[in-house]
Amino acid sequence: MKYELVIGLETHVELSTESKIFCSCGGHSAANEPNDCVCPACSGMPGMLPVMNKRVVELAVTAGLMLNCEISRYTTFDKKNYYYPDLPCAYQITQLNHPICTNGLVPVKTSAGTRDIRIKQIHMEEDAGKLVHSGSFSYVDFNRTSVPLIEIVTQPDFRSAEEVIAYLTKLKSMFRSGGISECEEGAMRCDVNISVRPEGSEEFGVRTEIKNMSSFEAIEKAINYESQRHMDALEYETEVLVQETRRFDDASGKTFAMRNKETEADYRYFPDANLMPIIIDDEWLEKIKADKPVAIDDKAVEYQEAGISDKEIDMILSNHKIGKLLDSVVALGCNPKDTAAWILTDYAGILRKDGKTMDDHNISAETLAAIIKMVDSGEINRGAGKKILIAVVENDVDPVAYCEEQGFNKKFDEAAIEGIIDSVISNNEKAVTEFKNGKEKAFQALFGACMKELKGVGNPAVIKTLLQNKLK
Repeated sequence: MKYELVIGLETHVELSTESKIFCSCGGHSAANEPNDCVCPACSGMPGMLPVMNKRVVELAVTAGLMLNCEISRYTTFDKKNYYYPDLPCAYQITQLNHPICTNGLVPVKTSAGTRDIRIKQIHMEEDAGKLVHSGSFSYVDFNRTSVPLIEIVTQPDFRSAEEVIAYLTKLKSMFRSGGISECEEGAMRCDVNISVRPEGSEEFGVRTEIKNMSSFEAIEKAINYESQRHMDALEYETEVLVQETRRFDDASGKTFAMRNKETEADYRYFPDANLMPIIIDDEWLEKIKADKPVAIDDKAVEYQEAGISDKEIDMILSNHKIGKLLDSVVALGCNPKDTAAWILTDYAGILRKDGKTMDDHNISAETLAAIIKMVDSGEINRGAGKKILIAVVENDVDPVAYCEEQGFNKKFDEAAIEGIIDSVISNNEKAVTEFKNGKEKAFQALFGACMKELKGVGNPAVIKTLLQNKLK
C-alpha cells in the first residue's frame, strides 16, 4: 500500500530585541555567564509584574506581514500552567485565545514544484530557562527565561522532509534579512508533528510530535525515521501507534518516546490578568508596514533583473549580512551584478584563505564602493582593486590613500607601455619562440611579465592587444 506523509510545524524563533519581553534584562542571553542576566521579574519573585516590551509586538507584526498573515487588532496573553525546574513562575506567558497574527501563506519551492504552506497563527510568548546537567547534579540557568519568542504554527500542509527544510530555510532567510531574528545558536527551534495515512485518504493518522530540534539535518533525519516507523506499523503491525511526544537522538538517528501528548486542558490555560490587551490601531500598523523590509521573493526578482545568477541569489538571501552589504553598496551607485561578484568571489575568497567568514569581518559599504568605483572608472584595473581589498581586510587601510601610496592609479601613456612590452619581449626570447610555435601558455607568461613590470597599473585589455600586435 502507498502512504502519504502529513506534517505540521511549530517553529519557535527568538526575537532580536535589546531586552526581554516582560522586563529590562538583556534579550540576548547566549553570551552571558549563567544567571547574570536575571532580575526579580524574570526569575519569578513574588509581587513582580510583567511590563510588555513594545518592540516585541512590532517584530511579531512584521513577521506576520512577511508571512502574509492577517494582523489582529486586539491581542491578549494567557498563562500556560505546568511545572518544570527551568520555569520559575510554574507557568509560561503565551497567547491562546487572541494570537497576534493568523491565516498566513508561504509559497515553498522544491524539486517537485511549489506548494503553499498555510500559517495557522503566530503568537508571542516568553522562553523558559535552561537545565545544565553535570554528574548527579542539575543546575538551572535563568538567563534565557522571558527572552521573547514568536511561535509560527502551520497547518498540516507538508508532504515531505524536503518541503519542511525548504520552508525552514526560507523562514530563516526572511527573518535574518528582515532583522526579526539571527536564527542562530538555538534561536530557531522546531517541533515536528507527523502522521501517515493511506494515499488518497482524507482522515489523519495517529500524530506524534518530535520536540525541540534546531538542526535542519536532524529535522530531516527525524522525519525520515519517524515516517518509516509509522509506515512499518501500519503495513506490518510492528507496533501500536499512540499519540505521544518523542525526542530525536542524533547519535542513533532514532526517535524515542518521552510522554503522552498533552492537550490544551492539561495546561489549564487562563487569561493573564497582569497584562492589558494590546490594541493595534491604524496609525501604529501603518508605521510597522512602512518599516517592513522588502519581501524575500520580491528581492529575488530584483536581483534576477539585475543579472545576478540564481546560485548567487541563493547565497545572498541565505545570509542577511551579504544582502545588506550588497544593497548598501548598490545604493552608493555601484552595479548590482559587479558588486555581487566582488562580495561573493573576491571578498569572501580573501576571508576564506584566512579561515574566516563574513561573520568574522566587517567591511563598510563605503569602503567597498570606493574600490569598485575606482575599477569601474578605469582609474585602476581589477587586479589592483583586489590588492587594495586584500590590504583593507588584512590591515584596515583607507582604499583611496593606499591606492595613491602604491601607485596603482599611476598613468602610463601608450609609448611608455610599448617600451615596457618591447623590454619584456627582448628579455624573454624563449617564451616568444614558444608562442610563435603555437603555445598559448607562453603568451600568458609574457602578458604576466608585462603586468608585473607595470605593477598592475593599466588596462589589461589594452596591454594584451598591444602585446599581441608586437608579437605578430
